[in-house]
Amino acid sequence: MNLTIAITGASGAIFGRQLLVALEADDRVEKVHFLASENSLRVLAEELGIAGRHQLLERFLGHAPRKTIQHSDSDIGASIASGSHPSSGMIVLPCSMGTLAAIANGLANSLIARAADVTLKERRPLLLCVRETPLNRIHLRNMQLAAEAGAVIFPVIPAFYNRPATLDEMVTQYVCRVLAHIGLPQPDAYIWREDD
Repeated sequence: MNLTIAITGASGAIFGRQLLVALEADDRVEKVHFLASENSLRVLAEELGIAGRHQLLERFLGHAPRKTIQHSDSDIGASIASGSHPSSGMIVLPCSMGTLAAIANGLANSLIARAADVTLKERRPLLLCVRETPLNRIHLRNMQLAAEAGAVIFPVIPAFYNRPATLDEMVTQYVCRVLAHIGLPQPDAYIWREDD
C-alpha cells in the first residue's frame, strides 16, 4: 500500500504519532507520504513536547523513517497533489474543523486539502478523523458534505469495551480500528466477541 497521512491542528497528536509508528512497522505498506499542517506544529509542541518541523519524523518514530516521506503543506506541486500518483488512500488524524471545511468545500488551498481532493476525485478511501466537541451546525454540515463526496467521517472516539488500562492502549486500539477500515487489520487489535 501507498498511503498519505496528515496531521492537522486539532488536539490528539498522540493518535497521529501512533498511526505513523504502526504504518512504519507494517510490511504491507510500501510508502507513506506524511504532511503536518502549520497549525499542527503548535499542538505537537504542547501535547507531545515536539517543537518545530526539523527532524519531525525522527522524533515521532524514535528512529529514521524507513518508508515515510515528509512533504511541506505548502508544496502544491508534490506527487500526492496529482491523481496520476498511485495511492491506496489518505487518513487525516487528527482532522481539525478548519481542514474538514477546506476538504468539504473543495478549497484545495494547501497540500493536505489538495491531496484529499485528489483522493476523493479518484474515488480512493479518505478517512477524516475529526476531533472537536461540541459540534456546531457548520461542523455537521461540513461532515455531511465530505461524506456525500465519498469521505469516511471517523471521529476520534476511543472504545472502552476492551477495558483499556493505559492511554497508550486506548490510542493503539483506536488506530487499529482506523487501519482495519482502510484494509490493514492489525494483529494486536481487540475484536469484540459476544462470549467475552
